[in-house]
Formats: sequence, structure tokens, C-alpha cells
Amino acid sequence: MELIFEVVFQFLFEIILQFIVELLFELGLHSLADTLKKPRNPGLSTLGFVLWGAMAGGISLLIFPTSHIVDPDLRIANLILTPTAIGVLMMLIGKFRNKRGQKLVKLDRFG
Repeated sequence: MELIFEVVFQFLFEIILQFIVELLFELGLHSLADTLKKPRNPGLSTLGFVLWGAMAGGISLLIFPTSHIVDPDLRIANLILTPTAIGVLMMLIGKFRNKRGQKLVKLDRFG
């Protein structure tokens, strides 16, 4: 039972931490949205998001130098599941913003 609780807690901690970072990043993008009115290349935008994610990951290593997930198989699952879950959450935030008539940035569209 402790193992299940530990695994669930580790995944939830990773998801919450990444969600907070993504949310702060999205708020920063929305503050820049008016200055970037020209449409951007989706490939370059994806590359930019990957670089921002790598920088955020590097900064998180300064705060948490070791992973909270010790099992190598669970780390691989975390590598796949956490970004997907965060992408879905950001998509839901995008739908919420769209219903309110707010401007959307590329991070608001998971697909």
C-alpha cells in the first residue's frame, strides 16, 4: 500500500510542479502576446517551447538535484505521462480562455 501511495504522490508532485512552471510561462507569453502579432512558424515555435522546457528543467535541477521517482521504469513512464498530462491541462486552460474571449497563444493549443 505504501508503494502505491509513494508512486501516486511522486507523479502528482511532478505534475503539480510542471503545471506551476507551465502556468507561469503561459502568463509570461500572454503578457508578450500584443508585441508578437505577426504569425510565427509552428516548427520554430515548437523548437522554442522545447528550449524553454529544457531551461526550466535545468533550473528545476538546481532546486531538486535528484529525482523523487527512484524506479527507472517509473521515470520512463513519468517522462511520457507528465508532459502529456500538462499539455492536456494547458489545452483545457486554452478552452477556458477561448470561452471568455481572451487571446490564445500556441501553448493554449495542445494538438
